[in-house]
Amino acid sequence: MTIQRIKPGPRMSGAVVHGDTVYLAGQVANQTAGKSVTEQTQEILSIIDSLLAEAGSDKSRILMANIWLTDMATFQEMNAVWDAWVSPGNAPARATVEAKLAAPQFKVEIAVIAAK
Repeated sequence: MTIQRIKPGPRMSGAVVHGDTVYLAGQVANQTAGKSVTEQTQEILSIIDSLLAEAGSDKSRILMANIWLTDMATFQEMNAVWDAWVSPGNAPARATVEAKLAAPQFKVEIAVIAAK
């Protein structure tokens, strides 16, 4: 079975396709870094849409999502964006935790696994 690497870099790939499964790296908001959780979540979900499309999948095929927030007080703010974005009837399994992220300007990080 082949392995396809999408947007490969020296440390990680944006996504990896193996068989009929698409694994996305944790995505952060570069354009809206330092801005609100709403803006960062919107940007991240747009990045996820793009990576999934490049891999031959889409948000309706997401199996699992892991979400990291720097402050659980922003959980409802992130959920408002997520709920408007998630494919109706296709909500994935999901975990959300509070964690310190790679840089202080990042407030949200999201990684997903999807079927192709």
